[in-house]
Amino acid sequence: MTAAISLEKVEETAPGLVSLYKSAGVSLRKQGLAGQRAAVYLVLDRSGSMRRYYKDGSVQHLAEQALGLAAHFDDDGVVPVVFFSTDVDGTAELDLGDHRGRIQELHESYGHMGRTNYHWAIEAVVAHYKASGATDPAFVIFQTDGAPYSKPAAERALCEAAGLPIFWQFVGFGDPESKGFDFLRRLDDLPVPERRVVDNAGFFHAGLEPRLVADDELYKELMVEFPEWLVEARAAGIVR
Repeated sequence: MTAAISLEKVEETAPGLVSLYKSAGVSLRKQGLAGQRAAVYLVLDRSGSMRRYYKDGSVQHLAEQALGLAAHFDDDGVVPVVFFSTDVDGTAELDLGDHRGRIQELHESYGHMGRTNYHWAIEAVVAHYKASGATDPAFVIFQTDGAPYSKPAAERALCEAAGLPIFWQFVGFGDPESKGFDFLRRLDDLPVPERRVVDNAGFFHAGLEPRLVADDELYKELMVEFPEWLVEARAAGIVR
């Protein structure tokens, strides 16, 4: 099988994403995922400490990388986006034809930047996915720069979502030595089957300067655990 959206279509509608599209394709082929279909979601942290990453374009760049991946996985070329802090700050859609500067524009429209609560964002993705009527699995890029204010609620939401065809790939921005990321590492390793039906999450740390992570490297890291999850989720009857 081929990519959901052709190179020619990407060249026509989003020429600035062609190199990302090609990098994503290389990574997917290496992981045996060429032709795989999935709905790609993007979850973005808007807690106060994230301000610099919106200002320097890091979050916009991640959104463009998500679109480059989505063009292989999903033929509508649309990535639903959930912005969260204390609560869900806002939801939107990114598409190939309208993505330049879109993240900053949306971010500025949501006003106050609060604390960090993962569970509301997880629940928002689950609700959207269920309402969409999708039959393909979902691949969620969940970006954050630290641990949630309510850790039990985050754990509970992730474990409850394990029975759904949704994979959560957490991406950390910030100091790799920060203790805040210990929670994400623990979340990645929650026991199966004691806490969840299958291992439905992965974690990749993009460092203090996430824009400097090469596209090839980012796509490689995003795809480390997704293939294993597909196998386990199919065996458990979660993914068709």
